Amino acid sequence: MAAARWVLVVNAGSSSLKYQVLDAASGETAASGIVERIGGAGRIEHTTDGETHEQDVTCHDHAEALDAARAALREHGPDLATLDLFAVGHRVVHGGPDFTEPALVDDDVLAAVEELVPLAPLHNPANLEGIRGARSTFPDVPQVAVFDTAFHQTLPPAAHTYAVPKAWREHHRVRRYGFHGTSHRYVSRRTAELLGREPEDCNVIVLHLGNGASACAVRRGESVDTSMGLSPLEGLVMGTRSGDVDPALGAYLQRVAGLDGTAYDTALNKESGLLALAGVSDLREVESRCEAGDEDAALAVEVMVHRLRKYVGAYAVLLGRVDAIAFTGGIGENSAMVRREVVEGLGILGVELDHGANDAGDPERVVTTHGSAIPVWVVPTNEELEIARACLTVVEGQGSR
Repeated sequence: MAAARWVLVVNAGSSSLKYQVLDAASGETAASGIVERIGGAGRIEHTTDGETHEQDVTCHDHAEALDAARAALREHGPDLATLDLFAVGHRVVHGGPDFTEPALVDDDVLAAVEELVPLAPLHNPANLEGIRGARSTFPDVPQVAVFDTAFHQTLPPAAHTYAVPKAWREHHRVRRYGFHGTSHRYVSRRTAELLGREPEDCNVIVLHLGNGASACAVRRGESVDTSMGLSPLEGLVMGTRSGDVDPALGAYLQRVAGLDGTAYDTALNKESGLLALAGVSDLREVESRCEAGDEDAALAVEVMVHRLRKYVGAYAVLLGRVDAIAFTGGIGENSAMVRREVVEGLGILGVELDHGANDAGDPERVVTTHGSAIPVWVVPTNEELEIARACLTVVEGQGSR
């Protein structure tokens, strides 16, 4: 049996810090948790051995949030001091054009990630705080940055190039980057495994649907197109993000409503999507309102599903051959209604929904009939395991040099 390779995976948000302790060799999860409301009076929720422990904590910054996580691990297990921690893996949202693979964190990598803050002002600063806090807390443990954008660095120029002035593209790094790459990588590979094929012999359309949502066309294990662009705003309808809009909208609203760039950006990121259409951003509430006859909620679902079908159709043409479609993420894994509405609109592709399988079954399952031309799978994502595996590859690779 292979020796355990325990990894602490850290996903730092602006006011929260999610963490998980798992064995990169076996995939076993020992504990997971989240510290919320960083910046003052916060709260930690820690789960291990099927039990969840909650506690109020004071966390002024991400370093103190990590201290709270370590305290919870000491009290409820496993104690990192006795675990022989192999690495700390960090989710970093934006890696720009240069980070095509996970990277062992050093001062140069930190400086490069900081330079990318203008591309991801809502995410990279928090990711940096998480890394700095972990380097201080675990000074002798290798730290690995795993970038959401890295999986999409295989996009061909036709897919990642915007038809905008050359100066924008060359001097301001304007292009399609794509996000959710860790999830798309894991789910596309797991789907190939479920089909009994190698990723290099498989074309998959992955729909990562949660409060943030993106579609990805994966050809032979590589991302060849994805719905998110320069930022996570482009593409599908999301909880509070608009997804695709006419690029002229900003200038129009400036003329008629006096809306400046900051207000426009805030509105599209935090006040749009399902929230703008239905009045709530949580799809579970949207579904409940639909069932109660709420017309706004019904329209929100129609707009969301219409956009999803468009992307699936476009990616089917792009790939030429589709071996599977995979739903993942909180909505993709749990909303039978969204899967039904999307799949029932794919008849032209020969897709046939199995209503019974769609409504209930194992978390990982096929939801189409045996006669369906393309199988549709529900595949729970495991970004933490993918990050831990990346740590294993990077650290062991570094040691073999």
